[in-house]
Amino acid sequence: MGEAVIAIVALMFVLFLALGAYVTVKVVGAAKRGVDRTVAQARRSVEDTTLKARTLVQPGAAGELAQLRLKLRTSMRATQDALHSRVAEDASLKESLDLFGRLSVHGHELDDDLKRLETEPDKAHLAELLPDLRKRTEQITASADSLRRAATDRAHRIADDDLDSLSAQIDIEAGALRHWTTEPSPQPAQTPPAQTPPSWPEASAPEHPAAHQTWPGTPQGGQAEAPDRPALSPTEPRPAYPWQKKARPESTT
Repeated sequence: MGEAVIAIVALMFVLFLALGAYVTVKVVGAAKRGVDRTVAQARRSVEDTTLKARTLVQPGAAGELAQLRLKLRTSMRATQDALHSRVAEDASLKESLDLFGRLSVHGHELDDDLKRLETEPDKAHLAELLPDLRKRTEQITASADSLRRAATDRAHRIADDDLDSLSAQIDIEAGALRHWTTEPSPQPAQTPPAQTPPSWPEASAPEHPAAHQTWPGTPQGGQAEAPDRPALSPTEPRPAYPWQKKARPESTT
């Protein structure tokens, strides 16, 4: 039993060490990529600043080389950022991104040629190469600008279509909310009032009403006489009790 516990503890310790090493490698890799990205951005900024300064300071072929290189780098970088930022939202840009990758190969070759010619001592030879370098630069930047503008126009078109659809849906919903201003609201069905049944006709009065009701078996013209009886039975005298008070005579006044 004790050996099993020791083996489990040792295994957990090894797993913790492996996990710690994996996390450390990931953190170091991410930090390295961050540092490389920062260094690349700083180097790019320095190169762009240097090229801008050369276009202003150096005359002739050297200044034109710097101008061509700055134009190439600016166009390619802008197109790359535009495609990469939108490809996650629009899958159709993957083909455009592949075409840009092929264009980037020619762009890097041209940038290397321009950078190498910056140190060319023969100015006459450099002047002979400038027309071809200018043509290549214009061709690459025109293709890159075309891809970037097409991607931008497509993104704007998608946004406009979505906005138009959303506006139409909102108009429909607003009309539904204001339905009482255009159509009368349905009224509940009213049941017709119940018809009052006709009243029964009144009994006709006899021409010679008899003062007394006659009964069959009595002589004609005879009347059934009810025996005379008082309306109320005479009250019998109540017995007097010794505890009762004597009745007072009523006043004759």
